[in-house]
Amino acid sequence: MTLAAVFGQQRAVEALRSALKTSAIHHAYVFGGPEGVGKELCAIGFAQGLLCREKPSEGCGECSTCTRILRRSHPDVTWILPQEEMIARGLASRSEFSNTPSRDIRVDQIRMLQERLALRPLEGSRKIAIIASADQMNAQAQNAFLKTLEEPPPGSVLILIASSPERLLATIRSRCSKVNFGPLPADFISRRLQAELELDPQTGQLAALMAEGSLSRALELDMDALSRRREIITLFEAALRQQPMALLQFAETFGASREVAQEVIAVLRVWLRDLVAVQSGSAHLRYADLREMADQSSAKQPNAELHRRWDLLAQAAEAICERNGSPRLQLERMLIEMGREA
Repeated sequence: MTLAAVFGQQRAVEALRSALKTSAIHHAYVFGGPEGVGKELCAIGFAQGLLCREKPSEGCGECSTCTRILRRSHPDVTWILPQEEMIARGLASRSEFSNTPSRDIRVDQIRMLQERLALRPLEGSRKIAIIASADQMNAQAQNAFLKTLEEPPPGSVLILIASSPERLLATIRSRCSKVNFGPLPADFISRRLQAELELDPQTGQLAALMAEGSLSRALELDMDALSRRREIITLFEAALRQQPMALLQFAETFGASREVAQEVIAVLRVWLRDLVAVQSGSAHLRYADLREMADQSSAKQPNAELHRRWDLLAQAAEAICERNGSPRLQLERMLIEMGREA
């Protein structure tokens, strides 16, 4: 894995390649963009380009240096992640932590990083830090990290990976070079899903659309949610009419877990987009097999109302996925707000 192997992020890759070729290396970068679109792969490829001796400023992807960077075992590349994420990735076990594993990056992790960056490189000419989920640094950690940015150790390169870079302090963002990443093409995700999960083309395309440009999200989707689209949407439309039983049933059925709620929200995002497409006269719908339902529903809802419901859906997704809100309560709140007159 080198920068040359990263697909769908041409602008980001070219910016990093140019920096490597011209030796115009900034001391700190923010890789910002949606989750699961290649930010971490680019961080690995960039680190390889910085440290590889076989192909300097490019990375060969095959030497000991490159392979150890890929395996996250190179002594001059330090990875920082929230403890919960380390456990989820199999990089640590719960028994390694004396307290409840944190979902944040904590100040003690940043202090440990500062100590490591103060040491000389063991093998290469640089020390690199890759902070995955950097937007999950808590306030103390961000303030401590700011000191490192203000006085970076010589020869160090800091890479912050963030799905929500706006959560970083403005003073941190202003001291970093920004590399922006966009959603991956749906056709690319569909092909990967068909190859890795042995899906048929139609299912692969639907899953790719639900994932909204994120390969990792697509690979984690419960494919049963695709076959339940009609049930999900029927209950959703009934709940919008403020039918108490339908509202409670929707929240109870699909708010049982964070994962289920996320998948249902993904289904509804595509549905609302289809309703807007119908109103604009488009013949192309993502849920083409639900065209009759889409025609009936879109005729009853003003365009402005669909956009308001889209915003409420996004708010519920953020509360569930990023603020640890109760899936059931957030879905109930969302449906109640959607049912009210604007």
